[in-house]
Amino acid sequence: MLMRSLRIYDQDLIRIKKLKKLKQININPYPSEEYPINYNYKNNKKVIVAGRIIRIRIMGKASFIEIKDKEGLIQIYISINNFDTEKNIYNLFLKKLLDIGDIIWVKGYLFKTKTKKISVHAKKINLLSKCLHTLPNVKKDKSGNTFDSFSNNEKRHRMKYVDLIVNDEMKNVFLTRIQIISFIRNYLNQRNYLEVETPILQSIPGGAIARPFITYHNTLKSTFYLRISNELYLKKLLVGGLEKVYEFSRNFRNEGIDKNHNPEFTILELYIAYKDYYWMMKFTEKFLQKIGLKFSQPVGKQYLNFISPFKKITFFEAIKIYTGFDISNLIETEIRKICKEINVNIDNKMKKGQLLDQIFSQKCEKSIIQPTFIIDFPIEMSPLAKKHRFKNGLSERYELIINGVEIANSYSELNDPIDQLKRFKRQIQLYNKVESENMLIDKDFILSLEYGMPPCSGIGFGIDRLIMLFTNQINIQEVLLFSTLKALH
Repeated sequence: MLMRSLRIYDQDLIRIKKLKKLKQININPYPSEEYPINYNYKNNKKVIVAGRIIRIRIMGKASFIEIKDKEGLIQIYISINNFDTEKNIYNLFLKKLLDIGDIIWVKGYLFKTKTKKISVHAKKINLLSKCLHTLPNVKKDKSGNTFDSFSNNEKRHRMKYVDLIVNDEMKNVFLTRIQIISFIRNYLNQRNYLEVETPILQSIPGGAIARPFITYHNTLKSTFYLRISNELYLKKLLVGGLEKVYEFSRNFRNEGIDKNHNPEFTILELYIAYKDYYWMMKFTEKFLQKIGLKFSQPVGKQYLNFISPFKKITFFEAIKIYTGFDISNLIETEIRKICKEINVNIDNKMKKGQLLDQIFSQKCEKSIIQPTFIIDFPIEMSPLAKKHRFKNGLSERYELIINGVEIANSYSELNDPIDQLKRFKRQIQLYNKVESENMLIDKDFILSLEYGMPPCSGIGFGIDRLIMLFTNQINIQEVLLFSTLKALH
């Protein structure tokens, strides 16, 4: 009862004293030798287990310890009779110097208690790592209700290691993330796509419109940027003859943080020669249907339907549906007036493409729940996409929206070097992101197009957002092992 009334700080001091006592009785709290483990849990079978102590029940000459390992929870039964030849091992070490959070190694055999619970009868116990801080005491009742949970989001995201120890549901989120990425990789490899690696340090922040993180290379005496996209590098590989390539790309954008955005995030970029965005839509449907059948779960009170075909709506149709306005033939000044009428937040510097983007993101996107292709974007919004072969002023581009969030973006990729250079220059004037042309236009990419890039289609999937869908999380920080946080001083 005394321990429960002590402040956390005082309890930590007690653990420090226990650490010193362990050393005094020649028990190394951080041994270095190998400790083999045998997970073969069969009755009357000798077992060797290791894990973190979650509960301790001291009962005189016999005690129970519950540990957590990669398989789950297992109960350890400890009797003084098994340690009577080793002075003070039971009464001092096992009863007084072990704490919840310590990592131990146990050798013994399986048996069933009177309550029919499978347990390990310990013959030998070693301390592998002494925990010097009190763990949150998360409890669940028989109905599954959680009490005293480690639920402060600020602490959880800063101390992800503690979150993973005490919150099994969050550990399962990351195990699911690993399984989904592995599933995707196997799916693509089986179809002869080549996984490649492209530079994270780039001399030009190309492939997307975003504020980059800037660094400096001392030996080269040059400014470099953390990549905001790997798109242009993958297209160069198509020029070089690699016809089906993909990369799980860690990208960095020096912009805002919210429930759908983290400055460091993962994109799956995939490119295939001799295909167009119509083909890529069919690929996307089959691809997500496979993932959905394996990993899908309810989002709120409904299931997402990943059975193809997905719904298709043109960009301007979507705006008409959700705002009531047909703006497909309006000029910039007219669009600006409508933005004010429907309360879309804009500023005076925004051009036509930016205004259209704001209307869609503020008034349409959040209302689209089931998997839906938004197709045929205005050319002003698509500097890397081909002009639509049938519709003037539009591009062969689509976005996949699911549960109110953009999950994927795809084009029939522009491979005309002259047109691409013109669009890059127009992009500089439009967004005014940098001071000089040389900082934005990747001249080597233009040169590669001049050597000839085959007609192709590409797509980028937001992996973090995809994981959010399949683990029913509403905040991107919940699916990142280590999210970007302001440093504590």
